[in-house]
Amino acid sequence: MLVFLLRRVMQSGVALLVMSVLVFVGVYAIGNPIDILVNPEADSAEIERATAALGLDRPLWTQYLIFLQKAFSGDFGNSFVHGSSATQLILHRMPATLELAFAALVIAIVLGIPLGLWAGLRPESASGRTIMGLSILGFSLPTFWVGLMLIMVFSVQLGWLPSNGRGSTVDLFGLPVSILTWDGLKHILMPALNLALFKISLVIRLTRAGTQEAMLQDYVRFARAKGLKASRIVGVHVLKNILIPIVTVLGLELGSLIAFAVVTESIFAWPGMGKLLIESISLLDRPVVVAYLLIVVAMFVVINLIVDILYSLLDPRIRLNAAAD
Repeated sequence: MLVFLLRRVMQSGVALLVMSVLVFVGVYAIGNPIDILVNPEADSAEIERATAALGLDRPLWTQYLIFLQKAFSGDFGNSFVHGSSATQLILHRMPATLELAFAALVIAIVLGIPLGLWAGLRPESASGRTIMGLSILGFSLPTFWVGLMLIMVFSVQLGWLPSNGRGSTVDLFGLPVSILTWDGLKHILMPALNLALFKISLVIRLTRAGTQEAMLQDYVRFARAKGLKASRIVGVHVLKNILIPIVTVLGLELGSLIAFAVVTESIFAWPGMGKLLIESISLLDRPVVVAYLLIVVAMFVVINLIVDILYSLLDPRIRLNAAAD
């Protein structure tokens, strides 16, 4: 187990280092923030002073080494626009994004698993076919279009839900949380549903496939032969066995929910990290863009590492195969 853990940690460290190079070069080699931040009427002396103040007068490799040295202590530099720490700006917005991502994950589980079970138990019924057809739509419809339609229907025409913002929040362990207030729940419902749409379709298909496979297994036939009720067979024997791969996939998908919340946050003006990223890209605020991308990559790596460790604890064969490679 120790060898497996050390190997995964080393791989995670290499992945972070490679991504830091790609992100830094990709962001810092494109565009010149001086063109946006400095008055167009400024003379060459003022432009040179601004360039030196931001550290952009050094060679790219020197800037990267300085960045890497500071990054090990959690310092990704100061925002060109706000003048404050890029890390602090992102951490200030992170609770809103995490809340939105977890709300979307809960919606995907609450809707996806029951619908997938129903479609798996009744694959030839009209309802089962309808559920699978809707899941295809969930994969196909673009997120930005669905978000705009939700705003048009539930905000503009019906006036039931607010179209932007986070609403009222309360502090929980020092962090602002909106789902604990009625106003906050109304604000988060549409963006969370919009973000969860793809994941709902994914959970439906995973659950349906797992249910159909489980219903053909010997332990289900034996349970039927014992005269157990259908509800007990599904709830105890089928559901418990299909949840393992579903939970594993959802654990990995949590990272994508956080990373791809950018579009949803922009549509609904949700004050999270994604909205900050869009604003920073438009202003070429390089430290914020690099810090955001590396923090998201780090979250992906950590989530994958946790899932690998949990899976190795559940299945010793994974540890043995890893040690044999």
